[in-house]
Amino acid sequence: MSITADGADFQPAPRPVSTKLDLPHALRSLKKLLADKEDTTQVFEIMRALNGASTAKGYHRLLATPGGGRIAYERREFADRLMDDAWLDSLPAGSVGAAYRNFIRTEQLSAEGLAQVSREGRSDIEEPHPYAWFARRTRDVHDIWHILTGYHRDAAGEACLVAFSYAQTRGLGWLLIAFGAVSKSMGTRYPFVKAIWQGYRRGKAAKWLLAEDYEALMAEPLEAARARLGLSPPTIYESIPADVRDGALPAAA
Repeated sequence: MSITADGADFQPAPRPVSTKLDLPHALRSLKKLLADKEDTTQVFEIMRALNGASTAKGYHRLLATPGGGRIAYERREFADRLMDDAWLDSLPAGSVGAAYRNFIRTEQLSAEGLAQVSREGRSDIEEPHPYAWFARRTRDVHDIWHILTGYHRDAAGEACLVAFSYAQTRGLGWLLIAFGAVSKSMGTRYPFVKAIWQGYRRGKAAKWLLAEDYEALMAEPLEAARARLGLSPPTIYESIPADVRDGALPAAA
């Protein structure tokens, strides 16, 4: 039986893109990313090559959570909400959403910009399929995870968030990028490797963030949300001087 939220077929039918691993492609993309940490299209290539099975498992895990069935049934495109300036401006001072609003405007980012990068050369991300929708949802909350975790967009922060994301999603693409970041940071005088490892441990200890109702979460006070979600401070990352956090580590997105 198919499930419909807006008339579109929403049945987990076979997809043109396999959920099987494509490690050779992922390794080629990692090599390009390590050579140019600004080439974020390679991040999405790695995710497509390695994260298919974890995305499918994540979708079914969502269905098993309180409220997850409703979220999946409604199948809202969160990127559209994040592009609504009037909604963002309505979020109260001190909230998760207010911090996000300041973050994207200061950094000159947008949810649509990230979505455009994910679409480059591929159309499967836009499929009317539950797994594709869950992949889009995971993509669209990336910058909110920056806010919640306290990791900035410098290379060290992205590497720590990659390790956090692996713990949360079990996506092997995140793991591969984390290993790449570790390899680039070996032998430095600063605790990059320890910070990345702490990112993983923080992700393991936190609640599963992909089950959150993000519209409600955005209105929560930031510190209260962090406490509720079990997000401890990124102490090792914060111990690294801000002016050296970019280093030679690969960026994520």
